[in-house]
Amino acid sequence: MMSNETEIYTEHFLLCYPLLPDSCPRANRLTVVKVAMYAFMSLMILTTVFGNLLIIISISHFKQLQSPTHLIVQSLAACDCLLGSLVMPYSMMRSVEGCWFLGHHFCKVHSSLDMTFSISSLLHLSLISIDRYWAICDPLRYKMRVTNNKVTVFIVLTWLFSFTYSFSIVFSGVNAVGLETLIMQISCSGGCVLLFNKELGLTCVILVFLIPGTIMSCLYISIFNIVKKHAKVLSEKGTAGVQTQSSAQRERKAAKTLALVMGVFFLCWLPFFIATAVDPFINFVTPSDVFDALVWFGYLNSTCNPIIYGFFYPRFQKAFKILISTICGFSHSHTLTFE
Repeated sequence: MMSNETEIYTEHFLLCYPLLPDSCPRANRLTVVKVAMYAFMSLMILTTVFGNLLIIISISHFKQLQSPTHLIVQSLAACDCLLGSLVMPYSMMRSVEGCWFLGHHFCKVHSSLDMTFSISSLLHLSLISIDRYWAICDPLRYKMRVTNNKVTVFIVLTWLFSFTYSFSIVFSGVNAVGLETLIMQISCSGGCVLLFNKELGLTCVILVFLIPGTIMSCLYISIFNIVKKHAKVLSEKGTAGVQTQSSAQRERKAAKTLALVMGVFFLCWLPFFIATAVDPFINFVTPSDVFDALVWFGYLNSTCNPIIYGFFYPRFQKAFKILISTICGFSHSHTLTFE
């Protein structure tokens, strides 16, 4: 009787492990949809890995890019690169196939690394906003206040917090306290799901998104207002001529770039954290495909970071051109000059 029921079940549903009675159902997608998903996600992964590698190599190779600010940017790029190489490929397989084939223990490691790199990326963006605020709003004391050693300490603390927070939550199981009955009902072979109870879901959203996001917003709004005032003052002075106008244009462009960074950050991460906070209160009714899409939308922030730097920061534009030309054999220049 049991074998007949299993045969009937497998006729209508694809299973992750057809020979196991407790197998999770496999995603039933058209081949063309699978190919499109693999192509899009693979493009995201390649852009994330190689784009951030370009930033890491550029800052390491060119002395003109080695500053406290770019030290944070380099660490951010390393974080995004690790996310693209160690997390996103396995997430792609799970999202497209609807199955996790790598076992329960690696599922925990994957979830922990996913949280670590995502949280670290968000906190690095906050560090950059603080650094830019001090550089623009208090330039006279900036060099004394912000040094490579101090920045290194904050970067190490950021990595330690992200790693400790993520691995302790996942491996302790504190995120699932009170959800034992639900987890027993939905657990099956081939699944890899990380659920958050109400308390931890809200705590996570407040601690790793709301607080850093609020800091970023306040600082960038202050920076934008100060830059506008500086640009207005410079434009009203006619004695400085072309130099004054170019300074005003550079400050306006910097303010727009900062606004773009903040906008992309909120666009990518806000939907995911809203769902994380709300889902436990509505009995986890959010479809898994929707949650997967929100996760990949968050990953998109790590993909966009090197694109923003490459297209909107002239120094990185020049560095990228030199590196790509050297790799392709078109140039042998190893010096970076700025106007």
